[in-house]
Amino acid sequence: MSALDPRLLEILVCPLCKGPLVYHKAQGELICKADRLGFPIKDDIPVMLEEEARKLPPEEEVA
Repeated sequence: MSALDPRLLEILVCPLCKGPLVYHKAQGELICKADRLGFPIKDDIPVMLEEEARKLPPEEEVA
């Protein structure tokens, strides 16, 4: 997986709360800390759909 374009990261927000996202390259996800959701990145394209997001378990640290 290639790195996500930093310019894209600047404009992408969580589709639910409109808050900022954190890029986790190792997991291939964009994380919303507020909603505790991980949005997948498939073929270098962020999938910003709530139904495709992974709910982060309470024990998973969101940094």
